[in-house]
Amino acid sequence: MITSPAFAGKRYAILGLARSGMATLDSLHASGAELLAWDNRQDLREIAARKATIGDPMECDLTGYEALVVSPGVPLNSHPIAKKAALEGVPIIGDIELFAQARDQLAPHKVVGITGTNGKSTTTALIHHIIESTSVPAVMGGNIGVPILSQEPLADGGVYVLELSSYQIDLTFSLDCDVAMLLNISPDHLDRYDSFHDYAAAKARLFDMLGADHTAIFSGDDEKSRLALHGLRDLGRVQNIVDTSNRRVEGQADWPSLQGPHNLQNAIAAIAAVEALGIGEDQWRLALASFKGLAHRMERVAEAHGVLFVNDSKATNPASTGPALGAYPNIHWILGGVPKSENLEECEPFFDNIVKAYTIGEAAPMFEKLLTDHMPVESCEMMLTAVQRAAANAKPGEVILLSPACASFDQFRDFEARGDCFRCAAESVIVKDMVGTAARDAAQ
Repeated sequence: MITSPAFAGKRYAILGLARSGMATLDSLHASGAELLAWDNRQDLREIAARKATIGDPMECDLTGYEALVVSPGVPLNSHPIAKKAALEGVPIIGDIELFAQARDQLAPHKVVGITGTNGKSTTTALIHHIIESTSVPAVMGGNIGVPILSQEPLADGGVYVLELSSYQIDLTFSLDCDVAMLLNISPDHLDRYDSFHDYAAAKARLFDMLGADHTAIFSGDDEKSRLALHGLRDLGRVQNIVDTSNRRVEGQADWPSLQGPHNLQNAIAAIAAVEALGIGEDQWRLALASFKGLAHRMERVAEAHGVLFVNDSKATNPASTGPALGAYPNIHWILGGVPKSENLEECEPFFDNIVKAYTIGEAAPMFEKLLTDHMPVESCEMMLTAVQRAAANAKPGEVILLSPACASFDQFRDFEARGDCFRCAAESVIVKDMVGTAARDAAQ
């Protein structure tokens, strides 16, 4: 794990003991810090008790603590801990800030930070894949994979690739990335911010921490991304600013896990990042072709009778679903869940690609009204029903695509559980078809 003598002998309070919180606990304890820890779950408190004093920061005096480390899931806009910490003069930080503070004790390295509303995970994984393909040591963490503090420190010359959510940036104050990237900004997580403007500002604050001699990359052509780009240029502080929004790169047909206009944008942004690290075209082209993609992100999960099943459960808003609909010409589209907006405007440019839509979950009635004038729509309510009906209608050469444009929490624990359900439904439909075919053949 990553530790630092800078934490030794200091007192920290930890609120939230899920993955990043437990990694923080382990790192700070191993570094010699004195800890107070709390989580609403008793089983997590029992685990933490081996290394920390158990106590709710809301009920404890935090005066003199170095910092309160909170999970990104704690809503500081509404949780009373924010006011209490301010009154007691204790800064609120996250595990990414602790990583930033530990960097001086690590072997010489570089950090790539990726933020944006959509495409962060794919772009982070792609950058990591390209770097590793050149035999440079690299790890990825942050909002993806294993918490960064849990990872083993890299050898000299390594690269830490961090996916950063707005929540994580809110809790970070000294992360000077060698390469900082903003992919795009569209309305999301507005329950945690007073306005879309505040959400966008949280994303853009990644560049406030950027050193003058480091690289800023902007990928999106949306209004908020353009404002952040022009604002940084106007400041004149950062010299190396790269705008990839108009860059064109040939060869996407050779990258099977990077289909669709959004993945082309992700690939171009990743190329700019690795080029800033000194990786050349002959190296990144080979890596793009060998990239396997991520689960639940345009993931090809099955194929039968010429029909492809694609799991894009990670598309939790219309802005991320729209480009997915642009990846294939004949789509049976499964969508629905907890809606994040009252329209599907970002999807409209790709409606001609839809053969039929199948709605599920809470958003189904609203989506049926929005789509009926544009395409055939079938109300299915449940995932298995939607997959079965889509499979019955699909012809060879067509695609059954789960790209929900919604959060999952009406029917599923998270988007991963939703994607797993889609995969199981697809496999069950294929197995049932195989059994039926075998029975008919035997009867003949």
